[in-house]
Amino acid sequence: AFVAMLEEELTTKPNHAESSGPPRQFSHAIAGDLLDPNHRGGSAVCIGGGQPPSAHAAVHRINALLGNVGKGKPITYTQVPDPKRPSNVAAMRALVDEMGAGKVNTLLILGGNPVYNAPADLAFGDVLKEVETTIHLSAYRDETSRRCTWHLPRAHFLESWGDGRGYDGTYSVIQPMIAPLRNGRSAIEVLAWILSSMSETSSQATEPQKLLQQTFKEQIAGDKIAGDSGATWKQVLRDGLLADSQWPAESISAPSTPANEAIPEDTLPDKPDDGQLEVVFRRDASVYDGRFANNSWLQELPDPITKITWGNAALVSPATAKKLGIGNETLAVLKIDGRQTRIPVYVLPGQAAGTVTLPLGYGRTAAGRVGGELPGDLLDVEPVGVDVYPLRTTATMDVATGVSMEPTGQPYTLACTQDHHAIDSIGRKARRQRAKILIQQATLEHFRRDPDFARHAVHHPPLKSLWREHEFKGHQWAMSIDLSKCIGCEACVVACQAENNVPVVGKQQVAMGREMHWLRVDRYFRGSPHNPQMVCQPIPCQQCELAPCEQVCPVAATVHSTEGLNDMDYNRCIGTRYCANNCPYKVRRFNYFNLHKELEEPQNEIAKMKYNPQVTVRSRGVMEKCTYCVQRIQAAKIAAKSTGKPIDDGELQTACQQVCPAGAIVFGDLSDKNSNVLKLHHSARAYAILGELNIRPRTLYLARIRNPNPQLELESPEGEYDSHRT
Repeated sequence: AFVAMLEEELTTKPNHAESSGPPRQFSHAIAGDLLDPNHRGGSAVCIGGGQPPSAHAAVHRINALLGNVGKGKPITYTQVPDPKRPSNVAAMRALVDEMGAGKVNTLLILGGNPVYNAPADLAFGDVLKEVETTIHLSAYRDETSRRCTWHLPRAHFLESWGDGRGYDGTYSVIQPMIAPLRNGRSAIEVLAWILSSMSETSSQATEPQKLLQQTFKEQIAGDKIAGDSGATWKQVLRDGLLADSQWPAESISAPSTPANEAIPEDTLPDKPDDGQLEVVFRRDASVYDGRFANNSWLQELPDPITKITWGNAALVSPATAKKLGIGNETLAVLKIDGRQTRIPVYVLPGQAAGTVTLPLGYGRTAAGRVGGELPGDLLDVEPVGVDVYPLRTTATMDVATGVSMEPTGQPYTLACTQDHHAIDSIGRKARRQRAKILIQQATLEHFRRDPDFARHAVHHPPLKSLWREHEFKGHQWAMSIDLSKCIGCEACVVACQAENNVPVVGKQQVAMGREMHWLRVDRYFRGSPHNPQMVCQPIPCQQCELAPCEQVCPVAATVHSTEGLNDMDYNRCIGTRYCANNCPYKVRRFNYFNLHKELEEPQNEIAKMKYNPQVTVRSRGVMEKCTYCVQRIQAAKIAAKSTGKPIDDGELQTACQQVCPAGAIVFGDLSDKNSNVLKLHHSARAYAILGELNIRPRTLYLARIRNPNPQLELESPEGEYDSHRT
């Protein structure tokens, strides 16, 4: 409906005086920006995949109207390889019908887990019993494998050869990083074996690399190969892709359908009756559709918005929760067309009123020792979270209407990290005032008037030390984090965990505030609970030059290096936790248990491969924290010494910096006068969190600069932040 409203704004001149409300105001503001002569032909209007075809057609018309389509424009259309191929849902329904009719004798399932995540109305698990022989190629003995006659171990994608096409059709090659550890086989190998056994000559190659090379020669490169085809293949292996192999662009003319006839009313979802809700199914940010449910790193990774770990919850707005009488972290019963489930509720600011978001991928009963295992089997692990797939049918793959939610009043504790490791415990009102200091942001207009606003946000007398300060020479490592770029995806958290052997503690310990992540991403709301602003702020160890933690350690287990790093000596640490108490940023973690017991078991030799051998594996009773990836620093210094060349700026990256998709984290040497981090530290936007404490952090933040549309600015632009909920 909003797409139709936007198209109307762009193609007609409606009377805005007679139409009001947030949707109309929003569409009017967007239309004004899109129609700006400076923006014509340089924008892109996008739409979610779960919207109806008529809405997608309207978006195509909008982009054509704005001149966004064509060569050199933001949008190009390419040929579809197989336009007659049915949708996944239609193909699955056709298969189930044939299985139920007894037309399928042998079924080979390559990957996937349809018994768990197929639409509920297909009852795939029940129909599977009608097939005489069923074979499942899977990396796990999951719900589908347990229903099949045979389970074949599948090679991990990092152990397999393969190929694929990019978003524009560019051909790329997938190369394994390691040989299969458990004698797994890829889908290419299994299909090659089947085709070879069916062939009369049985001369078809079954080695995946040879199959890939043969397919490349016959179907991809074709007549383009000049001279030795092997040379071309080697070039593709080296580059990872075949240049100029994208699909041909299509020339599309804009449809002439009038805007008021663009989206027929009967194609739109039914408007919920009073008291009923709309449910939106979404793949989880961590475990996706459930395929990563047995990955403990992802299970313990806080959700970017809710900060929930080890489970899911129904997300509702404060207004909806109040109307239904449902409290935060309580169980509720969701009912859709005779199907129902009990699920905990999380009240989330910014959630659309009258809607419920259900994260998929949880409630697994055969995921493994982490994600959940069937009782009575080799393991008995309680399923993590709630399975909401039984509510999802072929007609409601993305959205379901006519949903009711009933409170039970039964409390349910979610392992949510948002309230953990608060920088201060001075009360909610004082915390809001402090958050305005921690999160520095301004509009572009304000920044142009006062470029140094971030540096002058806190007024204090001249800072003086109690002792003579050390003068650092040589390398001076530092970091800069740009709040304008950070999107809160938390890829940095997982990268840090993998690089530094950070242990997983489990749901119970997370609920007690004992998670071990060296890097956390704080989330803040500001403004109305119905339409709040949100900002994310990564908080690693700030590597203070005058570190408060060092001043209270009785055994000098945490000391400064000559290069400005706040180092940890694990052999000295006796676990007093004085340093954690004295850290104003609350970034130190304490090992309450021996979380690496599996390393002591001789049968877990393969499990040891997940640890970084260049980083110490800590044990019970010691403190640990971010080290600026000191092992990478030392490796770069050794390489520079052996080659006689200095470390170039950007050559050395921390794990969090390496994976940041937005480039928000920059690491480097302050002693290098041309380093990017030095330039950022001298930026007008640079400021230190709690710099008024005179602890001289080596990590500086760049203030967030917003450029809002004046018509869409918050009612109270100077509203206070709240680290919890608005």
